[in-house]
Amino acid sequence: MRGQGGIQMLLSAEQEAQQIVASARNMKMARLKQAKDESEREATAYRSHLEQEYQTKVSENTGSSGWNVKRLDIDTEIKIQHLKDMNASISSDVVRMLLNHVTTVRN
Repeated sequence: MRGQGGIQMLLSAEQEAQQIVASARNMKMARLKQAKDESEREATAYRSHLEQEYQTKVSENTGSSGWNVKRLDIDTEIKIQHLKDMNASISSDVVRMLLNHVTTVRN
């Protein structure tokens, strides 16, 4: 009888162990599925972010945004200021030269 009770204990322990292993496998599979879903969401978000950056750069380089207009405005202002500076530096010479030609009488 003792042998029978021991066998029954072993069988029940084996069944309990199988249930624990099955439960652990199920939890592992659920965690793997959860990790896969999380990684897919992160990859999708990252891909979307990269696509948005790419579209921004493309629009800047194709001139469809205000970026090129702003750059051209700045370049134009710099050139205008340069011309004003040159005008200020040579205007007195030009006026003197014109007065000299106008006031000189040639026979």
